Amino acid sequence: MPIVAVAPEQLHALFPTDMVPDARNPVASSSAASVGGFADMMTKGISEVNQQLLASQTGLQRLATGDTQNLHQVMIQLEESRASFQLMMQVRNRLLEAYQDVMKMQI
Repeated sequence: MPIVAVAPEQLHALFPTDMVPDARNPVASSSAASVGGFADMMTKGISEVNQQLLASQTGLQRLATGDTQNLHQVMIQLEESRASFQLMMQVRNRLLEAYQDVMKMQI
């Protein structure tokens, strides 16, 4: 089956109206422009994971020096940062795998 161009009117039938920017839906156009690119999304995600790791490291330092008495909270924070780091690594691995698959494709 050949790939053909789709008219803008047909896009509204395929996707929700908030995903298809056009003159009839200016809210979608402005929100699509304000979302940013893929690189911005990845940078934001990596910085959030980094903040969690730094916060858990600070919690460990406070626990080691005796500044905090709540061991449970520190351990929960450590597990949350570990899980978010593992998720980030899995996303990275999947992205690299997809990139390698695209690079192996013949034109």
